[in-house]
Amino acid sequence: MNIHRRNRFCGRLSSFLLSSVLALTMLSGCRTGEHDASLIKNPYSASGYDSTLKMPRIVFDCNQYDFGRLTSDEKVSYSFHFRNTGGADLIITGCDASCGCTVADYPRQKIAPGDDGYVTITFSSAGKSGQQVKEVTVNSNAQPAMTRLRILAQVF
Repeated sequence: MNIHRRNRFCGRLSSFLLSSVLALTMLSGCRTGEHDASLIKNPYSASGYDSTLKMPRIVFDCNQYDFGRLTSDEKVSYSFHFRNTGGADLIITGCDASCGCTVADYPRQKIAPGDDGYVTITFSSAGKSGQQVKEVTVNSNAQPAMTRLRILAQVF
């Protein structure tokens, strides 16, 4: 067998073996009954909205705050008030800021239905000038799972 034919044969054999291993791996991971379906809490399904499913719901008094005019090198904070209006404990899993100049502090403990709390956003205007618009995404186990908070400032 010449060298080019052998290389082509080896390449096809490698592709076949790789495809076979991938197919077997995928099939072995498709076992039914492996997870408890009650762990998945999603009130939306193909048949519509299930209002009987108790879910947390995070509701903020406002989603935007304007600091107005700031000088460079100022550090300012605002606390966004929220309430859990749902029927289960609310857990804030994290807050993602759109910029390193913005930091969010949030409750790490569970918020019971009817209870409230604050997400405090601190903005540093150091090195900034002009109109500033920064967002913080609050991630939680609520419906909706992500809530965006926005701060504004005019830095001089």
